[in-house]
Amino acid sequence: MVVQELGWDDDVDDAVRQEIEETLDADLVDGDHGDVVDAVMLWWRDDDGDLVDALVDSLTDLVGGGVIWLLTPKVGRPGACDPSDIAESAPIAGLSTTTTVAVGKDWTGTRLAAPKSR
Repeated sequence: MVVQELGWDDDVDDAVRQEIEETLDADLVDGDHGDVVDAVMLWWRDDDGDLVDALVDSLTDLVGGGVIWLLTPKVGRPGACDPSDIAESAPIAGLSTTTTVAVGKDWTGTRLAAPKSR
């Protein structure tokens, strides 16, 4: 499985990244990977820009039926996103929200499913 990481910055949870790499037994790839990926891990903060644009860009290398894990700071943390923004942005980008879980102590992960045939 190939997982592409987008939106990395100094505030990401390195323990989460390390656990994913250990589970995959492979490194995460970046936006310059140049080949299809099975999943995208997008770190996103409220002031990062337009979420719809970022989600559409995340679909570029994603294989049909792949998933995007949108990682946002938990409510009350700097950069936290309003859950309604995610709920509104996902369908505009052609994605469905399926699950939201706690990821580490400061981040929330929202699983967004891409259409099986794009």
